[in-house]
Amino acid sequence: MKKIEAIIKPFKLEDVKEALVEAGIEGMTVSEVKGYGRQQGHSELYRGAEYIVEFIPKIKIEIVVSNDDYLNKAIEAITTAAKTGKIGDGKIFVSDISRTIRIRTDEENEEAL
Repeated sequence: MKKIEAIIKPFKLEDVKEALVEAGIEGMTVSEVKGYGRQQGHSELYRGAEYIVEFIPKIKIEIVVSNDDYLNKAIEAITTAAKTGKIGDGKIFVSDISRTIRIRTDEENEEAL
């Protein structure tokens, strides 16, 4: 089992969700997060005063998949739907999951997904 964590631009969330559903991915967790990468924040004007926005709003999507086939489908769906070609498009992180338990039924691992 693999866990996919993707950091994307907020306005791309609906596109990514639709692409994942089309790819057969059935569940995800979404969080509003803030951070920065190479863009290092930016400055904005508000009522005539300039201020620095150090942390940029992003969306974090977490998905757990049972095998490499779903992993590759999910990565392809996310990269295709989230890409704008501009700085700040985001990142995808993949890690191993050693155990999963569904609390309601006590099912474990692939059956719990």
